[in-house]
Amino acid sequence: MMKFRTRIKICGITRISDAQHAAELGVDAIGLNFHSQSPRYVDIESAIQIRNAMPAFVTVTALFMDERADWIEQVLQKVRPDCVQFHGDEPAKFCAQWSLPYIKVIPMGSVENITAYAEQYTHSQGFLLDSNAAGRPGGSGDTFDWSMIPSTFNFPLILAGGLNPTNVAEAITQVSPWGVDVSSGVEESRGVKDPDLINLFFSEVKRGDANA
Repeated sequence: MMKFRTRIKICGITRISDAQHAAELGVDAIGLNFHSQSPRYVDIESAIQIRNAMPAFVTVTALFMDERADWIEQVLQKVRPDCVQFHGDEPAKFCAQWSLPYIKVIPMGSVENITAYAEQYTHSQGFLLDSNAAGRPGGSGDTFDWSMIPSTFNFPLILAGGLNPTNVAEAITQVSPWGVDVSSGVEESRGVKDPDLINLFFSEVKRGDANA
């Protein structure tokens, strides 16, 4: 039986041109970072422009990390994302209160039992496994040991953390994730994507799917 297609999310988008290029290649989702301390932070007005430039069937995801509720509410009302991604220590009740689908990040740098962690977030659409430790943002370009992921992890798994065109095919072959998430691995500088690296990343995802 043919394996399903691995979904692709390009995170840390700050420019309309990068979002449009990813959309033309068939990206499944883009990520807009609303954590003010991130080098990939995007303000509301820029985010609205990027969001409005997206065609149908591209999921616009708003990323937050331990933000104030009033800031989240402001972003959701003005930007109108399709999905929310929580990258910090937000409890399950907080994540579920916004009446939007959400993804919870699992910081593989500090969580030992990821199944127990995931079981707390019963309404999460999926879990993004990143290489960061708790309380630290992603986008570092560092990978983690994929063998840490138990074969019994039966939740939609989005693999992140240091993915790039040189390792994503291997990651897909080894992990068989529902989706992959890349940020720094397709950048020419922080927050600025490289079209050629994005093209190569997509090609390598397809190669990984073919070999899985």
